[in-house]
Amino acid sequence: MGSEFSRREFLAISGLLGCALPLASCSNLNGYIADRFGGGIPEKVGVTNGQEIDPAFHLISRAGFGPWPGDVENIKKQGVNNWIEEQLQPEKIDDRLCDFRTKRFESVFLDPATCYEFKREALRKDLCRYHLMRSVYSKRQLLESMVEFFSDHFNIYIEKGDCIYLKATDDRSVIRKNALGRFRDLVLASATSPAMLVYLDGKENKKDGPNGIPNENYARELLELHTLGVDGGYTQKDVYEAARCLTGWRLGSESKRGTAFFDPGFHDDGQKVVLGKKIPAGGGQKDVEMLVDIACNHPSTARHIAKKLVAHFVCEEAPPALVKRVAKRFSDTGGQIKPMLREILYSNEFRASAGSKLKRPFQYVVSCMRATGADTMAGDEVLEFLTRMGHGPFQYPTPDGYPAEANPWLGTLLWRWNFAFALCSNSIETANVSLDSLCAAIGLEDLESIKKDPERLFAYLSGRRATAQESKAFRAYVSRRDFKDEKVRDELIGLILSSPAFQKV
Repeated sequence: MGSEFSRREFLAISGLLGCALPLASCSNLNGYIADRFGGGIPEKVGVTNGQEIDPAFHLISRAGFGPWPGDVENIKKQGVNNWIEEQLQPEKIDDRLCDFRTKRFESVFLDPATCYEFKREALRKDLCRYHLMRSVYSKRQLLESMVEFFSDHFNIYIEKGDCIYLKATDDRSVIRKNALGRFRDLVLASATSPAMLVYLDGKENKKDGPNGIPNENYARELLELHTLGVDGGYTQKDVYEAARCLTGWRLGSESKRGTAFFDPGFHDDGQKVVLGKKIPAGGGQKDVEMLVDIACNHPSTARHIAKKLVAHFVCEEAPPALVKRVAKRFSDTGGQIKPMLREILYSNEFRASAGSKLKRPFQYVVSCMRATGADTMAGDEVLEFLTRMGHGPFQYPTPDGYPAEANPWLGTLLWRWNFAFALCSNSIETANVSLDSLCAAIGLEDLESIKKDPERLFAYLSGRRATAQESKAFRAYVSRRDFKDEKVRDELIGLILSSPAFQKV
Protein backbone atom coordinates (compact mmCIF):
# COMPACT_ATOMS: atom_id res chain seq x y z
CA MET A 1 0.00 0.00 0.00
CA GLY A 2 1.14 3.56 -0.57
CA SER A 3 2.36 5.95 2.06
CA GLU A 4 -0.62 8.33 1.70
CA PHE A 5 -4.21 7.87 2.86
CA SER A 6 -6.64 7.06 0.07
CA ARG A 7 -9.32 9.58 -0.90
CA ARG A 8 -11.99 7.44 0.77
CA GLU A 9 -9.96 7.28 3.98
CA PHE A 10 -9.37 11.03 3.88
CA LEU A 11 -13.07 11.71 3.54
CA ALA A 12 -13.82 9.33 6.39
CA ILE A 13 -11.31 11.06 8.66
CA SER A 14 -12.66 14.45 7.63
CA GLY A 15 -16.09 13.28 8.69
CA LEU A 16 -14.71 12.25 12.07
CA LEU A 17 -13.09 15.64 12.55
CA GLY A 18 -16.45 17.29 12.13
CA CYS A 19 -18.31 14.88 14.40
CA ALA A 20 -18.08 16.16 17.96
CA LEU A 21 -20.46 13.71 19.62
CA PRO A 22 -18.47 10.47 19.13
CA LEU A 23 -15.22 12.21 20.07
CA ALA A 24 -16.66 13.42 23.36
CA SER A 25 -16.20 9.96 24.85
CA CYS A 26 -12.74 9.32 23.37
CA SER A 27 -9.44 9.99 25.07
CA ASN A 28 -8.02 11.64 21.95
CA LEU A 29 -8.67 12.02 18.25
CA ASN A 30 -5.68 9.94 17.16
CA GLY A 31 -6.78 6.92 19.17
CA TYR A 32 -10.35 7.19 17.90
CA ILE A 33 -9.26 7.33 14.25
CA ALA A 34 -6.75 4.50 14.74
CA ASP A 35 -9.46 2.33 16.24
CA ARG A 36 -11.82 3.09 13.35
CA PHE A 37 -9.17 1.97 10.85
CA GLY A 38 -8.19 -1.28 12.54
CA GLY A 39 -5.63 -0.11 15.06
CA GLY A 40 -7.59 -0.99 18.18
CA ILE A 41 -8.48 -4.24 19.98
CA PRO A 42 -10.02 -6.87 17.66
CA GLU A 43 -13.39 -8.40 18.50
CA LYS A 44 -11.80 -11.79 19.13
CA VAL A 45 -8.31 -12.64 20.33
CA GLY A 46 -7.00 -16.19 20.70
CA VAL A 47 -5.38 -17.51 23.87
CA THR A 48 -2.68 -20.15 23.95
CA ASN A 49 -3.27 -23.38 25.83
CA GLY A 50 0.26 -24.80 25.83
CA GLN A 51 2.53 -25.37 28.79
CA GLU A 52 5.45 -23.76 26.96
CA ILE A 53 5.53 -20.18 25.70
CA ASP A 54 3.93 -20.03 22.28
CA PRO A 55 6.62 -19.66 19.55
CA ALA A 56 4.76 -16.78 17.88
CA PHE A 57 4.37 -15.02 21.24
CA HIS A 58 8.09 -15.54 21.92
CA LEU A 59 9.07 -14.23 18.50
CA ILE A 60 7.26 -10.90 18.72
CA SER A 61 8.27 -10.50 22.36
CA ARG A 62 11.96 -10.74 21.46
CA ALA A 63 12.04 -9.38 17.91
CA GLY A 64 9.72 -6.57 18.97
CA PHE A 65 8.14 -5.15 22.11
CA GLY A 66 5.53 -7.84 22.69
CA PRO A 67 2.22 -8.63 21.01
CA TRP A 68 -0.60 -6.20 20.42
CA PRO A 69 -4.00 -7.93 20.81
CA GLY A 70 -4.36 -10.23 17.81
CA ASP A 71 -0.68 -10.22 16.78
CA VAL A 72 0.00 -13.80 17.88
CA GLU A 73 -2.82 -15.20 15.76
CA ASN A 74 -1.74 -13.11 12.78
CA ILE A 75 1.82 -14.43 13.04
CA LYS A 76 0.55 -18.02 13.23
CA LYS A 77 -1.70 -17.48 10.22
CA GLN A 78 1.11 -15.86 8.26
CA GLY A 79 3.77 -18.30 9.44
CA VAL A 80 6.70 -17.49 11.73
CA ASN A 81 9.27 -17.51 8.92
CA ASN A 82 7.12 -15.32 6.69
CA TRP A 83 6.68 -12.84 9.54
CA ILE A 84 10.46 -12.63 10.02
CA GLU A 85 11.02 -12.01 6.33
CA GLU A 86 8.27 -9.38 6.26
CA GLN A 87 9.82 -7.60 9.23
CA LEU A 88 13.17 -7.56 7.43
CA GLN A 89 11.50 -5.47 4.68
CA PRO A 90 9.89 -2.74 6.84
CA GLU A 91 9.36 -0.38 3.93
CA LYS A 92 6.75 -2.83 2.59
CA ILE A 93 4.75 -2.86 5.85
CA ASP A 94 1.84 -0.43 5.96
CA ASP A 95 2.55 1.71 9.02
CA ARG A 96 0.35 4.70 8.23
CA LEU A 97 -1.65 4.50 11.45
CA CYS A 98 1.54 4.74 13.51
CA ASP A 99 2.73 7.57 11.28
CA PHE A 100 -0.58 9.34 11.83
CA ARG A 101 -0.23 9.07 15.61
CA THR A 102 3.32 10.39 15.65
CA LYS A 103 3.13 13.24 13.13
CA ARG A 104 2.17 15.67 15.87
CA PHE A 105 5.76 15.62 17.21
CA GLU A 106 6.84 18.12 14.59
CA SER A 107 10.35 18.87 15.80
CA VAL A 108 11.60 15.31 15.13
CA PHE A 109 11.08 15.87 11.40
CA LEU A 110 12.81 19.25 11.16
CA ASP A 111 16.37 20.12 10.16
CA PRO A 112 18.75 20.95 13.02
CA ALA A 113 18.89 24.67 12.24
CA THR A 114 15.13 24.92 12.73
CA CYS A 115 15.31 22.87 15.92
CA TYR A 116 17.40 25.64 17.47
CA GLU A 117 14.24 27.76 17.42
CA PHE A 118 12.55 25.37 19.89
CA LYS A 119 13.00 25.24 23.65
CA ARG A 120 15.06 22.33 24.93
CA GLU A 121 12.16 20.93 26.95
CA ALA A 122 9.90 20.84 23.89
CA LEU A 123 12.56 19.03 21.85
CA ARG A 124 13.17 16.54 24.66
CA LYS A 125 9.49 15.69 25.03
CA ASP A 126 8.89 15.39 21.29
CA LEU A 127 11.85 13.08 20.77
CA CYS A 128 11.11 10.85 23.77
CA ARG A 129 7.37 10.64 23.04
CA TYR A 130 8.01 9.89 19.37
CA HIS A 131 10.43 7.10 20.27
CA LEU A 132 8.02 5.60 22.79
CA MET A 133 4.95 5.79 20.56
CA ARG A 134 6.68 4.20 17.58
CA SER A 135 7.66 1.31 19.85
CA VAL A 136 4.06 0.93 21.03
CA TYR A 137 2.21 1.32 17.74
CA SER A 138 4.52 0.52 14.85
CA LYS A 139 3.86 -2.68 12.91
CA ARG A 140 7.56 -2.60 12.02
CA GLN A 141 8.47 -4.13 15.35
CA LEU A 142 11.83 -5.60 14.38
CA LEU A 143 12.95 -2.24 13.03
CA GLU A 144 11.96 -0.55 16.30
CA SER A 145 13.86 -3.18 18.28
CA MET A 146 16.95 -2.54 16.18
CA VAL A 147 16.53 1.22 16.59
CA GLU A 148 16.59 0.71 20.35
CA PHE A 149 19.63 -1.59 20.06
CA PHE A 150 21.68 0.81 17.93
CA SER A 151 20.55 3.87 19.90
CA ASP A 152 22.36 2.28 22.85
CA HIS A 153 25.29 1.03 20.77
CA PHE A 154 25.87 4.55 19.38
CA ASN A 155 24.60 6.26 22.50
CA ILE A 156 24.22 10.05 22.55
CA TYR A 157 23.25 11.83 25.76
CA ILE A 158 20.88 14.58 24.70
CA GLU A 159 21.61 16.78 27.72
CA LYS A 160 25.22 17.41 26.69
CA GLY A 161 25.82 20.69 24.87
CA ASP A 162 23.75 21.07 21.72
CA CYS A 163 22.96 17.36 21.37
CA ILE A 164 19.30 18.04 22.16
CA TYR A 165 19.03 20.09 18.92
CA LEU A 166 20.83 17.48 16.83
CA LYS A 167 19.67 14.05 18.06
CA ALA A 168 16.39 13.95 16.14
CA THR A 169 18.30 14.21 12.86
CA ASP A 170 20.77 11.59 14.09
CA ASP A 171 17.87 9.28 14.98
CA ARG A 172 16.31 9.78 11.55
CA SER A 173 19.31 9.82 9.20
CA VAL A 174 21.82 7.66 11.09
CA ILE A 175 20.05 5.10 13.28
CA ARG A 176 16.69 4.52 11.58
CA LYS A 177 18.05 4.81 8.05
CA ASN A 178 20.76 2.18 8.62
CA ALA A 179 19.35 -0.06 11.40
CA LEU A 180 18.72 -2.92 8.96
CA GLY A 181 21.37 -2.02 6.42
CA ARG A 182 25.15 -2.36 6.38
CA PHE A 183 27.03 -1.90 9.63
CA ARG A 184 29.87 -0.02 7.93
CA ASP A 185 27.41 2.59 6.62
CA LEU A 186 25.96 3.00 10.10
CA VAL A 187 29.39 3.55 11.65
CA LEU A 188 30.41 6.06 8.98
CA ALA A 189 27.15 8.00 9.31
CA SER A 190 27.57 8.10 13.09
CA ALA A 191 31.22 9.19 12.85
CA THR A 192 30.27 12.32 10.92
CA SER A 193 26.93 12.97 12.63
CA PRO A 194 26.71 16.47 14.16
CA ALA A 195 25.17 14.99 17.32
CA MET A 196 28.08 12.57 17.75
CA LEU A 197 30.62 15.28 16.93
CA VAL A 198 29.21 17.26 19.85
CA TYR A 199 28.71 14.36 22.26
CA LEU A 200 32.20 12.85 21.94
CA ASP A 201 34.01 16.11 21.16
CA GLY A 202 34.83 15.31 17.53
CA LYS A 203 34.23 18.95 16.60
CA GLU A 204 37.18 19.84 18.85
CA ASN A 205 39.50 17.36 17.14
CA LYS A 206 41.96 19.23 14.94
CA LYS A 207 45.62 19.37 14.00
CA ASP A 208 47.27 21.81 16.37
CA GLY A 209 50.82 22.34 15.15
CA PRO A 210 53.47 19.70 14.37
CA ASN A 211 53.53 18.42 17.96
CA GLY A 212 49.82 18.80 18.71
CA ILE A 213 47.85 15.97 20.27
CA PRO A 214 44.46 15.21 18.70
CA ASN A 215 41.30 14.83 20.79
CA GLU A 216 40.98 11.08 21.25
CA ASN A 217 37.51 10.86 22.84
CA TYR A 218 35.59 9.66 19.81
CA ALA A 219 38.46 7.59 18.38
CA ARG A 220 38.67 5.59 21.62
CA GLU A 221 34.93 4.90 21.70
CA LEU A 222 34.92 4.07 18.00
CA LEU A 223 37.35 1.22 18.63
CA GLU A 224 36.30 0.21 22.15
CA LEU A 225 32.50 0.42 21.89
CA HIS A 226 31.37 0.84 18.31
CA THR A 227 33.58 -1.65 16.46
CA LEU A 228 36.29 -3.93 17.87
CA GLY A 229 35.21 -4.06 21.51
CA VAL A 230 37.23 -3.52 24.67
CA ASP A 231 39.19 -6.76 24.13
CA GLY A 232 39.41 -6.34 20.38
CA GLY A 233 43.18 -6.07 20.15
CA TYR A 234 43.69 -2.37 19.48
CA THR A 235 46.43 -0.36 21.20
CA GLN A 236 46.80 3.19 22.47
CA LYS A 237 48.81 3.88 19.31
CA ASP A 238 45.79 2.80 17.24
CA VAL A 239 43.58 5.22 19.19
CA TYR A 240 46.03 8.05 18.52
CA GLU A 241 46.28 7.25 14.81
CA ALA A 242 42.49 6.93 14.51
CA ALA A 243 42.09 10.33 16.16
CA ARG A 244 44.44 11.80 13.56
CA CYS A 245 42.22 10.34 10.80
CA LEU A 246 39.22 12.06 12.36
CA THR A 247 40.65 15.57 12.57
CA GLY A 248 39.02 18.38 10.62
CA TRP A 249 35.30 17.70 11.07
CA ARG A 250 33.50 20.87 12.11
CA LEU A 251 29.98 22.16 12.71
CA GLY A 252 28.39 24.75 10.46
CA SER A 253 27.16 28.13 11.67
CA GLU A 254 24.32 30.55 10.87
CA SER A 255 22.18 29.12 8.02
CA LYS A 256 24.12 25.82 8.17
CA ARG A 257 23.87 25.52 11.93
CA GLY A 258 23.67 21.93 13.07
CA THR A 259 25.35 20.46 9.99
CA ALA A 260 28.81 18.93 9.69
CA PHE A 261 31.52 19.69 7.15
CA PHE A 262 35.16 18.81 6.59
CA ASP A 263 37.73 21.60 6.94
CA PRO A 264 41.06 20.53 5.41
CA GLY A 265 42.85 23.31 7.27
CA PHE A 266 42.21 21.52 10.57
CA HIS A 267 43.08 18.03 9.27
CA ASP A 268 46.24 16.06 9.90
CA ASP A 269 46.95 14.93 6.35
CA GLY A 270 50.03 12.87 7.09
CA GLN A 271 50.37 9.10 6.78
CA LYS A 272 48.67 7.01 9.51
CA VAL A 273 48.84 3.35 10.48
CA VAL A 274 45.73 1.91 12.18
CA LEU A 275 45.51 -1.74 13.25
CA GLY A 276 48.48 -2.52 11.03
CA LYS A 277 46.90 -0.94 7.94
CA LYS A 278 48.52 2.04 6.23
CA ILE A 279 46.43 5.12 5.38
CA PRO A 280 48.45 7.15 2.85
CA ALA A 281 49.16 10.83 3.28
CA GLY A 282 47.00 13.31 1.39
CA GLY A 283 43.70 11.47 1.87
CA GLY A 284 41.82 14.42 3.31
CA GLN A 285 38.26 13.60 4.32
CA LYS A 286 38.61 10.11 2.83
CA ASP A 287 40.71 9.25 5.88
CA VAL A 288 37.55 8.71 7.93
CA GLU A 289 36.18 6.30 5.33
CA MET A 290 39.40 4.30 5.27
CA LEU A 291 39.47 4.25 9.07
CA VAL A 292 35.89 2.96 9.25
CA ASP A 293 36.62 0.31 6.61
CA ILE A 294 39.66 -0.91 8.55
CA ALA A 295 37.76 -1.05 11.83
CA CYS A 296 34.65 -2.71 10.39
CA ASN A 297 36.65 -5.33 8.47
CA HIS A 298 38.57 -6.38 11.57
CA PRO A 299 37.62 -9.88 12.86
CA SER A 300 37.10 -8.51 16.36
CA THR A 301 34.31 -6.26 15.09
CA ALA A 302 32.43 -9.23 13.64
CA ARG A 303 32.68 -11.03 17.00
CA HIS A 304 31.80 -7.95 19.06
CA ILE A 305 28.67 -7.06 17.09
CA ALA A 306 27.59 -10.70 16.86
CA LYS A 307 27.91 -11.15 20.61
CA LYS A 308 25.93 -7.99 21.36
CA LEU A 309 23.15 -8.94 18.94
CA VAL A 310 22.88 -12.45 20.35
CA ALA A 311 22.76 -11.05 23.88
CA HIS A 312 20.01 -8.66 22.79
CA PHE A 313 17.82 -11.27 21.12
CA VAL A 314 18.70 -14.56 22.86
CA CYS A 315 20.28 -14.39 26.31
CA GLU A 316 22.68 -12.41 28.43
CA GLU A 317 25.33 -15.14 28.30
CA ALA A 318 25.49 -15.32 24.51
CA PRO A 319 25.91 -18.95 23.30
CA PRO A 320 29.41 -19.13 21.74
CA ALA A 321 28.33 -21.37 18.85
CA LEU A 322 25.61 -18.94 17.78
CA VAL A 323 27.96 -15.96 18.19
CA LYS A 324 30.45 -17.69 15.91
CA ARG A 325 27.80 -18.32 13.24
CA VAL A 326 26.51 -14.75 13.40
CA ALA A 327 30.06 -13.37 13.23
CA LYS A 328 30.64 -15.47 10.10
CA ARG A 329 27.52 -13.94 8.56
CA PHE A 330 28.94 -10.50 9.34
CA SER A 331 32.27 -11.33 7.70
CA ASP A 332 30.80 -13.15 4.68
CA THR A 333 28.36 -10.34 3.82
CA GLY A 334 30.53 -7.31 4.54
CA GLY A 335 28.64 -6.46 7.70
CA GLN A 336 25.09 -6.71 6.36
CA ILE A 337 22.71 -6.67 9.35
CA LYS A 338 19.78 -8.65 7.93
CA PRO A 339 21.71 -11.91 7.41
CA MET A 340 22.87 -11.74 11.04
CA LEU A 341 19.29 -11.31 12.22
CA ARG A 342 18.15 -14.26 10.11
CA GLU A 343 20.86 -16.42 11.67
CA ILE A 344 19.64 -15.44 15.15
CA LEU A 345 15.88 -15.53 14.70
CA TYR A 346 15.88 -18.88 12.87
CA SER A 347 18.23 -20.51 15.36
CA ASN A 348 17.46 -23.28 17.85
CA GLU A 349 19.15 -21.17 20.52
CA PHE A 350 16.62 -18.39 19.95
CA ARG A 351 13.65 -20.75 20.14
CA ALA A 352 14.98 -22.45 23.28
CA SER A 353 15.51 -19.17 25.17
CA ALA A 354 11.85 -18.18 25.68
CA GLY A 355 11.05 -16.61 29.04
CA SER A 356 14.66 -16.28 30.17
CA LYS A 357 15.42 -12.54 29.78
CA LEU A 358 14.31 -9.80 32.17
CA LYS A 359 12.70 -6.94 30.28
CA ARG A 360 14.45 -3.61 30.60
CA PRO A 361 12.12 -0.86 31.88
CA PHE A 362 11.46 0.65 28.46
CA GLN A 363 10.50 -2.72 27.01
CA TYR A 364 8.38 -3.48 30.07
CA VAL A 365 6.38 -0.25 29.82
CA VAL A 366 5.88 -0.63 26.08
CA SER A 367 4.90 -4.31 26.37
CA CYS A 368 2.33 -3.47 29.06
CA MET A 369 0.70 -0.90 26.79
CA ARG A 370 0.79 -3.19 23.77
CA ALA A 371 -0.64 -6.17 25.68
CA THR A 372 -3.57 -4.10 26.95
CA GLY A 373 -4.16 -2.27 23.66
CA ALA A 374 -3.54 1.06 25.37
CA ASP A 375 -4.45 4.38 23.80
CA THR A 376 -1.62 6.72 24.71
CA MET A 377 0.01 9.95 23.64
CA ALA A 378 3.03 9.10 25.83
CA GLY A 379 2.61 12.18 27.97
CA ASP A 380 4.55 13.39 30.98
CA GLU A 381 3.09 10.77 33.34
CA VAL A 382 4.33 7.87 31.18
CA LEU A 383 7.76 9.44 30.69
CA GLU A 384 7.98 10.08 34.45
CA PHE A 385 7.59 6.34 35.11
CA LEU A 386 10.50 5.63 32.76
CA THR A 387 12.57 8.32 34.45
CA ARG A 388 11.82 6.79 37.87
CA MET A 389 12.96 3.43 36.52
CA GLY A 390 16.18 5.01 35.24
CA HIS A 391 15.40 4.37 31.59
CA GLY A 392 14.32 7.67 30.06
CA PRO A 393 15.03 7.62 26.30
CA PHE A 394 18.38 9.18 25.33
CA GLN A 395 19.13 10.04 28.97
CA TYR A 396 22.17 7.81 29.62
CA PRO A 397 25.23 10.01 30.17
CA THR A 398 28.10 7.66 29.23
CA PRO A 399 28.92 6.37 25.72
CA ASP A 400 28.29 2.68 26.50
CA GLY A 401 24.51 3.19 26.53
CA TYR A 402 21.93 1.67 28.86
CA PRO A 403 22.95 -1.72 30.33
CA ALA A 404 21.75 -4.80 28.49
CA GLU A 405 22.24 -7.01 31.57
CA ALA A 406 19.47 -7.75 34.08
CA ASN A 407 21.23 -6.89 37.35
CA PRO A 408 21.27 -3.08 36.96
CA TRP A 409 17.49 -3.13 36.51
CA LEU A 410 16.46 -5.26 39.49
CA GLY A 411 15.93 -2.16 41.62
CA THR A 412 13.14 -0.98 39.29
CA LEU A 413 10.59 -3.65 40.23
CA LEU A 414 8.53 -1.48 42.58
CA TRP A 415 8.09 1.19 39.92
CA ARG A 416 7.11 -1.49 37.41
CA TRP A 417 4.36 -2.68 39.74
CA ASN A 418 3.23 0.91 40.28
CA PHE A 419 3.05 1.42 36.53
CA ALA A 420 1.10 -1.80 35.92
CA PHE A 421 -1.55 -0.97 38.53
CA ALA A 422 -1.79 2.67 37.43
CA LEU A 423 -2.24 1.60 33.80
CA CYS A 424 -4.92 -0.98 34.59
CA SER A 425 -6.84 1.42 36.83
CA ASN A 426 -6.71 4.17 34.16
CA SER A 427 -4.89 6.40 36.63
CA ILE A 428 -2.41 7.59 33.99
CA GLU A 429 -4.02 10.56 32.28
CA THR A 430 -2.29 10.03 28.93
CA ALA A 431 -2.55 6.23 28.75
CA ASN A 432 -6.05 4.76 28.68
CA VAL A 433 -7.01 1.10 28.50
CA SER A 434 -10.35 -0.55 27.81
CA LEU A 435 -10.17 -3.74 29.85
CA ASP A 436 -13.84 -4.41 29.10
CA SER A 437 -13.02 -4.69 25.40
CA LEU A 438 -9.84 -6.66 26.03
CA CYS A 439 -11.50 -9.23 28.32
CA ALA A 440 -14.45 -9.63 25.94
CA ALA A 441 -12.03 -10.20 23.05
CA ILE A 442 -10.29 -13.08 24.86
CA GLY A 443 -13.61 -14.70 25.80
CA LEU A 444 -14.16 -13.34 29.31
CA GLU A 445 -17.43 -11.48 28.84
CA ASP A 446 -18.16 -10.63 32.46
CA LEU A 447 -16.71 -10.64 35.96
CA GLU A 448 -18.13 -14.07 36.76
CA SER A 449 -16.30 -15.65 33.82
CA ILE A 450 -13.04 -14.05 34.99
CA LYS A 451 -13.61 -15.40 38.50
CA LYS A 452 -14.11 -18.90 37.10
CA ASP A 453 -11.12 -18.78 34.75
CA PRO A 454 -8.45 -16.24 35.84
CA GLU A 455 -5.85 -18.45 34.15
CA ARG A 456 -7.19 -17.35 30.77
CA LEU A 457 -6.03 -13.81 31.45
CA PHE A 458 -2.65 -15.14 32.52
CA ALA A 459 -2.30 -17.25 29.37
CA TYR A 460 -3.13 -14.30 27.15
CA LEU A 461 -0.59 -12.01 28.83
CA SER A 462 2.25 -14.52 29.29
CA GLY A 463 1.90 -16.68 26.17
CA ARG A 464 1.53 -19.95 28.08
CA ARG A 465 -0.74 -21.79 30.48
CA ALA A 466 -0.21 -21.11 34.18
CA THR A 467 1.76 -23.62 36.20
CA ALA A 468 0.03 -25.36 39.13
CA GLN A 469 1.72 -22.96 41.55
CA GLU A 470 0.72 -19.88 39.53
CA SER A 471 -2.84 -21.13 39.17
CA LYS A 472 -3.08 -21.72 42.91
CA ALA A 473 -1.90 -18.17 43.60
CA PHE A 474 -4.43 -16.58 41.23
CA ARG A 475 -7.31 -18.66 42.56
CA ALA A 476 -6.36 -17.79 46.12
CA TYR A 477 -6.45 -14.11 45.15
CA VAL A 478 -9.81 -14.49 43.42
CA SER A 479 -11.35 -16.34 46.36
CA ARG A 480 -10.54 -13.46 48.70
CA ARG A 481 -12.10 -10.77 46.48
CA ASP A 482 -15.66 -9.70 45.78
CA PHE A 483 -15.97 -9.97 42.01
CA LYS A 484 -18.89 -7.58 41.84
CA ASP A 485 -16.44 -4.70 41.42
CA GLU A 486 -14.47 -4.16 38.20
CA LYS A 487 -11.59 -2.80 40.28
CA VAL A 488 -10.88 -6.37 41.35
CA ARG A 489 -10.51 -7.40 37.71
CA ASP A 490 -8.24 -4.42 37.06
CA GLU A 491 -6.09 -5.37 40.06
CA LEU A 492 -5.87 -8.96 38.83
CA ILE A 493 -4.58 -7.84 35.44
CA GLY A 494 -2.14 -5.50 37.18
CA LEU A 495 -0.91 -8.45 39.25
CA ILE A 496 -0.32 -10.53 36.13
CA LEU A 497 1.57 -7.67 34.47
CA SER A 498 3.69 -7.46 37.66
CA SER A 499 4.34 -11.21 37.78
CA PRO A 500 7.71 -12.80 36.92
CA ALA A 501 6.06 -14.47 33.90
CA PHE A 502 5.32 -11.10 32.30
CA GLN A 503 8.46 -9.38 33.55
CA LYS A 504 10.53 -11.89 31.58
CA VAL A 505 10.59 -12.34 27.88
